[in-house]
Amino acid sequence: MSAPLGDGGDAAGPIRTVAAVIAGGDGRVLLVRKRGSSTFIQPGGKREPGEDALATLARELDEELGVRLLPGSARRLGEFEDAAVNEPGRRVRAEAFVVEVEGEPRPGAEIAETAWVVPRPPYPVPVAPLSAGHILPALMAVAGHSGAGSLPVLAPAQWPPIPPGRA
Repeated sequence: MSAPLGDGGDAAGPIRTVAAVIAGGDGRVLLVRKRGSSTFIQPGGKREPGEDALATLARELDEELGVRLLPGSARRLGEFEDAAVNEPGRRVRAEAFVVEVEGEPRPGAEIAETAWVVPRPPYPVPVAPLSAGHILPALMAVAGHSGAGSLPVLAPAQWPPIPPGRA
């Protein structure tokens, strides 16, 4: 029997979350740092009981950053798993979506700082393994970027379809 998505599972299972990939007009993406942590992660969080993934993102983006998820903008990037940076000894599994938001992101709730970063190394801030090793490389692959030259400046709706098996 699997644990509901909202409770993070048991100590042996991964913490289940929903993550947002928010790209700026210059191709950089938004990362956040929680209070008490030195590592930057994707905005998002754990589902509340009865919430679907996009409802979770809308709630978390409002609470954490004071922005509104634009209806119809979300494109599922995939589901990824790696070491949890804020809960030692645990793993985190995130369902990631590329989204567009309305408003200027500002730290709120448990968020101490935001950073706009080019979605490829070297990163100017410490980036969580889930983002650095999985989510950001998947973003670059979907956007059709090899890692050299300039970044694509496309809204998620303009991106090519996400290939089957990636999501």
